Amino acid sequence: MDFGFTADDEAFRKEAKAWLGAHARTDVDRRVWERELGSAGWIGVGWGEAGYGNRVLGLTRQVVWAEEYARSSAPPRSGHIGENLLAPTLIAHGSPEQKARFLPAIAAGDELWCQGYSEPGAGSDLAGVRTGAVRDGEWYRVSGQKIWTSLAQDADWCFVLARTEAGSRRHQGLSLLLVPMDQPGRIEVRPIRQLTGTSDFNEVFFDGARACAEHVVGGEGNGWQVAMSLLGFERGVSTLAQQIGFAEELGRVVRAAVDSGAVDDPVVRDRLVRQWAELRVMRWNALRTLGRAGDAGAPSVAKLLWGGWHQRLGELAMAVRGAVGSVGPREWEASSPYELDAFQRLFLFSRADTVYGGSDQIQRTIIAERVLGLPREPKGVV
Repeated sequence: MDFGFTADDEAFRKEAKAWLGAHARTDVDRRVWERELGSAGWIGVGWGEAGYGNRVLGLTRQVVWAEEYARSSAPPRSGHIGENLLAPTLIAHGSPEQKARFLPAIAAGDELWCQGYSEPGAGSDLAGVRTGAVRDGEWYRVSGQKIWTSLAQDADWCFVLARTEAGSRRHQGLSLLLVPMDQPGRIEVRPIRQLTGTSDFNEVFFDGARACAEHVVGGEGNGWQVAMSLLGFERGVSTLAQQIGFAEELGRVVRAAVDSGAVDDPVVRDRLVRQWAELRVMRWNALRTLGRAGDAGAPSVAKLLWGGWHQRLGELAMAVRGAVGSVGPREWEASSPYELDAFQRLFLFSRADTVYGGSDQIQRTIIAERVLGLPREPKGVV
């Protein structure tokens, strides 16, 4: 299956490829890179609304741009949470004033966002959040803790799911608040060190942090509906770009297997072919569901497919390396952080793929309840 690109789409591909070739640099600061993208209108191409300094592209050209971005080895994005999660949510649920205030800054790459959803004891079970927000005149005072907050150390703002109705439980009494992160003494960010030695995730503590009452998205008490709408935006053309990155990783594993002679092992060959075939299936599934609305199980199926696939690729990468894969690229010293090569980072980081973004168990529960109509799993009272 292919997407059916026209001659005009291929002309656009050349334009996108040329721009990325002229501007993408691996040594550029990530915030500087966001502003570079924004100045050329490349942020917000899939919003469906213009007027914020962004280009508006049809679905086919969004795919083209995402594919060329992945192929160009451009820097990792720091602004994708604001662009792909918050912005579509504001377009769907935000007031005209909220859209006018926040969308131009996201499109320009000037303001970076993080997502304040998961909490200790309320990760995949999002309805169990305990973070509270109390109205104080024109402000809310937010107190509580969020965890696994990606890029919080660099974010200017956080969209926070908090309980604004005292005594409310589960899905009731929740609101989505937009909270500025620059509040010393009221917001503390603590990096979480991962197996890879890096800290992409964080704990965030709110101690009376202020959020403007005008910055409640969708109105007070409607946070659950807004939050579920936001999670629906996590799938889209970005999954196709992700798969191009996966294909490049698989190519490196195949080359390593050939160089080391591991490819002569029929079991290794079978695993390599299986990884390739499953990646093609993921692409076909993504193309099949792209742009479709109302398919409650599609995001969960996609997450189950890529999470398990990427984890198995990490395991295969280490199998191809053999015993040497357990040795770091440099001699370890107690006084400095340990170093990993690319395959070791792939293996260790991919252990989290079946947990973050909703664990495999949660995805299967969603499919069982919302697609197959099986009886709902009993939930404890919070």
